[in-house]
Amino acid sequence: MRLIARAALTALATVAPLAVVPGVVAPGPAVASAAGAAEFQLDGRGWGHGKGMSQWGAQGAATDGLGFRQIVNFYYPGTRVGSATGDIRVLLTAETRQALVVGHRSGLSVRSVSSRASYPLSRAGASRWRITPSSDNATSRVWVYTDAWHLVRSIAGQAEFVAPSMRLYLPSGSKVYRGKLRSASAGGQRDVVNIVSLETYLRGVVPREMPALWKAEALKAQAVAARSYAAYERANSSRGHFDVYDTTQSQVYGGAGDEQPQTDAAIAATRGEIRAYGGTPAFTQFSSSNGGWTVKGSQPYLVARADPYDPVRTWHWTLTQAELRAAAPGIGTATAVTVVARDGHGDWGGRAVTVRVTGTLKTVDVPADTFRSRIGLLSTYFRRV
Repeated sequence: MRLIARAALTALATVAPLAVVPGVVAPGPAVASAAGAAEFQLDGRGWGHGKGMSQWGAQGAATDGLGFRQIVNFYYPGTRVGSATGDIRVLLTAETRQALVVGHRSGLSVRSVSSRASYPLSRAGASRWRITPSSDNATSRVWVYTDAWHLVRSIAGQAEFVAPSMRLYLPSGSKVYRGKLRSASAGGQRDVVNIVSLETYLRGVVPREMPALWKAEALKAQAVAARSYAAYERANSSRGHFDVYDTTQSQVYGGAGDEQPQTDAAIAATRGEIRAYGGTPAFTQFSSSNGGWTVKGSQPYLVARADPYDPVRTWHWTLTQAELRAAAPGIGTATAVTVVARDGHGDWGGRAVTVRVTGTLKTVDVPADTFRSRIGLLSTYFRRV
């Protein structure tokens, strides 16, 4: 999920205000491009899907003096205080190779996932260690790098590196993670999965979802929402070898390198606390800004209501012919763009539900969420201007 950025649309959103974006111009009527085809201007509000907690709204509420429980009560009405503990398994999506490679350090060991047998890893001149699968994926092969890669041992099934923290080498660089780094079997291949306590996981999530220098009560609200969201996914997903992604498909997670004192304090102050509904973790969706109105979601506590705390981030967008062809394939040249259905909540009749794109070849009605996704719009809360 993501904040100031969306928490980037909800993570990038965390660092930058939701104002004008690249390619955006002042609002105006449809105009002719240099090629003679019309472009269309949109005026918009908010950043993200608008369901559940607005991160800008949480900051506004905290600025007004609300405590974190008051904030989450407002955004998730009908939920109650609950608790969640234990480990969570995070898929590290940046590792696209079969090998799991970590830097050498004292206290490093490798462990069999099935038998739990553990083997200390120490070798003169060692700089890196790796786990690779055998050709049939049935065995984990443990290697050490000194002057070259040398095979150390083979372990039946999956294996994992264990240390207080480890530097993981990725195709794009390296990152430090706590807990365990597992070479996990995944459909005949291998994925790298970080297994950490829920509290440790949050230390790498909250500062990616909300700026660490924001109000303490907003950070606590984010910690509770993020902990609840993770606990919900852990309890309800069927992903097999992992519980959550490290991207906005779940929540953005950067490991130990992203930890900040202010967010660590917010996590510690709310330790184990979640929002629960019916005795189970609530689906605590959140986004950067809702534009002044929350959006009805899939759960009874995700309601549409006016939000007095969200500062209403605004944006403008020029829709090009290329964007409209991507949003509504087969239309030819777009001649009109019309919002034909809205949700009825807020100004302009609320967020767009259906967008009609009229072209020289045909007219297509597109769900607003699809329209937004295909073009990259900041939200579905927009109007033609």
